[in-house]
Amino acid sequence: MENVHSDKPLNAFLVGIQLPRVSDEEMKASLAELSRLVTTLGYNVIGQTSQRRQSDRRATVFGDGKLKDIATWTGGTGVVGPTFVKKKHKAALKFKSNDDDADDDFDFEDLDADLDYSTEAEDPSEIENPTSHKELAQVLVVDCELSPSQIRNLESATGAQVLDRTGVIIEIFSRHARTRAARLQVEIAKLTYVAPRLREVGGGEDRQGGGIGGKGAGESSIELDRRKIRDRIKELKKEFASIAQEHDVRRARRGQEITVALVGYTNAGKSSLMRALTGSDVLVADKLFATLDTTVRILYPETKPKILISDTVGFIKKLPHDLVASFKSTLDEALNASLLLYVVDCADSTFRSQLEVTKSVLAEVGAGEIENILVLNKVDKLTPEELANLKTEYPDAIFMSSLNPEDVASLREFLVKHFETAMVDQDLFIPYDVQGAIGEIRGKLRVLSESYDERGVTLKVRAHADDVKRIRTRFGI
Repeated sequence: MENVHSDKPLNAFLVGIQLPRVSDEEMKASLAELSRLVTTLGYNVIGQTSQRRQSDRRATVFGDGKLKDIATWTGGTGVVGPTFVKKKHKAALKFKSNDDDADDDFDFEDLDADLDYSTEAEDPSEIENPTSHKELAQVLVVDCELSPSQIRNLESATGAQVLDRTGVIIEIFSRHARTRAARLQVEIAKLTYVAPRLREVGGGEDRQGGGIGGKGAGESSIELDRRKIRDRIKELKKEFASIAQEHDVRRARRGQEITVALVGYTNAGKSSLMRALTGSDVLVADKLFATLDTTVRILYPETKPKILISDTVGFIKKLPHDLVASFKSTLDEALNASLLLYVVDCADSTFRSQLEVTKSVLAEVGAGEIENILVLNKVDKLTPEELANLKTEYPDAIFMSSLNPEDVASLREFLVKHFETAMVDQDLFIPYDVQGAIGEIRGKLRVLSESYDERGVTLKVRAHADDVKRIRTRFGI
């Protein structure tokens, strides 16, 4: 990945591919989202285009005409050059150097035998040099996942560095990972993505090697690199497993607590809502995937029993499967939640499809059946008519703006009442000679009233029946 932290950001040109069953609106929204992703990386987007195709499996993805059009934005020829030249022995190379001036005697049939074209090439002389654009792009970003050969072909035709959507998302994750756990998860996903995209340098000839960790007989340089990547992934998974165990222990300690997990599309306002509900200093930024690490805080003002709020990693369309797999441990926070709040940016015209993405990813990690409430956030950006229509469409949803203190207070009250519906009121009598019971009860249960007599204290509490039973068993009351 190019370094984009220089004084002048690199220019990027975006290209989308509109497959059957993809509407014009969906294509437009997808490119707009890709533009935000690329901007998050630090690139300067100078233009975009798209093409309708029946499939994205073509060697160059796009048609020949569209490829030439794209090349005018990057300074390339628009034609895929030879991707492999058969290595000649020294005698042949010496003969060629002595015969360089004999162009009239050049045998084009020998050239065809020596070169392997990954797609049918046109005469480069027919391609005009691009002069129609003031700025040229150094990076071409394609809004789908590309195979290694497709990336090579596009780079050959455009003369620019080529990134696919998956590569962009993984790079953003890599830069935004803060904790050790997040960095390990991202590196595993990144290496898994990079391994099949390694390229031979210097011919990739077989070399013999010996010694521990050296090459095996006939093992090429690229095969050695891939083996190193596989070994590195094993090391990372082993290290992450130990960290995951620590997370599981902490999660188990919270297992008896009420937990609400904020889930939803990236940049839907989860972190802003988290800060508003808990008074915490979690990072809030108008960027995609600004936060990757799960944060757990207590609902403020604190309730009895306390309610924990967790903010999870955001989702996005076409989220790479390797990232979903790598972040499964992080998403387990949602899997173990008492309630999920599906936070949606209802001011975004594509929020319905974003909601489907959220549900799909949660179902993939096994959290699809957990009780959930839909929270339509950012209503301050809607017109009164739009808000009225959404209330008709989603009568059971919570409509709010995380920037409005009254809305936040209403959501807090809703959460408290929601969990209280499953609670029971009971009287607990604690003799004066029972040590620690009153403090435990005050810390974990809601005390409605209390009375004293010569034998002890009677506390009227409101809590879940299991919590009351646990207290009674522990202190024998």
